[in-house]
Amino acid sequence: MDFKTTQQPLDQIRVDCLIIGVGLADEDTPSFGPSAKATDETLGGLLTQLTERGDIQAKVGQTLMLPATSHPSAERILVVGMGEDAKRNRMVFKQAVEAAGEALRKSRAKNAHCTLAEFPITDADTHWGVRQTALTLVHTDYVYEATKKPKPDAAPATDWVSFPEETGVEAELAIAKGISQGVGLCRNLGDLPPNVCNPVHLAEVAKQMAGEHGGLAVEILEEDQMAELGMNALLAVGRGSECPSKLIHLRWRGGPEGEPPLALVGKGVTFDTGGISIKPGALMEQMKFDMCGAATALGVMKTVASLKLKINLDIVVAAVENMPDGKAYRPGDVITSMSGQTIEVHNTDAEGRMILADALTWTGEHVKPKAMVDIATLTGACVVALGHHASGIMTQDDELAEELLGAGLEAADRGWRLPLWDEYQKQLDSPFADMQNIGGMAAGTITAGCFLSRFAKDQRWAHIDIAGSAWVWGKPGSATGRPVGLLVQWAVNHAGGWSKALDQ
Repeated sequence: MDFKTTQQPLDQIRVDCLIIGVGLADEDTPSFGPSAKATDETLGGLLTQLTERGDIQAKVGQTLMLPATSHPSAERILVVGMGEDAKRNRMVFKQAVEAAGEALRKSRAKNAHCTLAEFPITDADTHWGVRQTALTLVHTDYVYEATKKPKPDAAPATDWVSFPEETGVEAELAIAKGISQGVGLCRNLGDLPPNVCNPVHLAEVAKQMAGEHGGLAVEILEEDQMAELGMNALLAVGRGSECPSKLIHLRWRGGPEGEPPLALVGKGVTFDTGGISIKPGALMEQMKFDMCGAATALGVMKTVASLKLKINLDIVVAAVENMPDGKAYRPGDVITSMSGQTIEVHNTDAEGRMILADALTWTGEHVKPKAMVDIATLTGACVVALGHHASGIMTQDDELAEELLGAGLEAADRGWRLPLWDEYQKQLDSPFADMQNIGGMAAGTITAGCFLSRFAKDQRWAHIDIAGSAWVWGKPGSATGRPVGLLVQWAVNHAGGWSKALDQ
């Protein structure tokens, strides 16, 4: 989907679909936006009649597709409920645009003109509204096509969407395009089957990205190199697989020379059987999504390199497959990590923290970042705690927590902070090693974060558990592409905002 701007009057824009909004001045009083008012006049008061009759609803997410038989230029008109003006924050606005995108897709319109960003948002400006509208329309138009050709009535149909031309709109649409490329890569990687998207494939994707974007450097560590470095925790997880494990490193230097980079460390378990502690068979096919932390990191870098952002960023992906085999690691094993700390394995299905332990150590020693965030589909307990609405954020650095939470609000890709108090650490005590790899049923998400904190002691570090936000459990839907938006915004904020990151 492409974006463009136009200065043409509303009744002269020739499109398959004109998208307009209706809000609420209060709980009961419909409020037409400027475009709805103009369209109502063009149609001789039809929208007013339909609103009074109750056919047009202004509640958030309500849509009505009208054949525009008496409109001079549009073939159909999509009316979208934008909700109450006083309560329309970023998340409410996004919800309304999602409904618009779904209705647009069902209409099979090849092009459209969208005016929804004219509605005020309580915690954002019009430019943000334009960017989020474009991002959301692309998101709702996504279809997985790698191994299944979509049916004609399900394939993406909209080639382009135009927006009213105003100062700064084209820049916002360019930003939306760049972010959507990163989100799209994240979703595509997450959706691929595990016999295609394995550690070798992730390494090839990183190499391809480096070939496509000048200034992006790639480094792939093979198993023998990791063994020399003592990355035994990562290698233990992949021992049961025929596919070799990889440590993938991408480096971007668009910011000030010599300034320490931000670093993202992604969990890339391309399929997780649980290993010897094997998972139940039901829904195990969804364990292909266990590499969505890696997909997120790659997606963020795709956006950064595509937009040539003036920041310094490294991503590190620990890519493994966790399979049961005669060579697989076992409950009861004691493994010495790259940091020198020993780990008693109580559950081989707590593998994500094992590979991240070495990846965090390697990143701290070799990248020396000014701040480091790991992203992982780490615990089912996080889904129990937060559902599918928020990513779980854990850190002992209050300032870093506020940075990430704030970026999530700005990006309409929310996180929620969970405690990482020292009192939880004792649940990891082991009589045979420096720690065990699980802390029991209580506070499972938090003790996983406590485990990781032991491998980031000298770092400004945070952990984001995306087990609930990266995809929706138990449903056949695709990866969401989260939290690419949150982390792109976090990186941009470190550069001083979008204008400085783009050098506008």
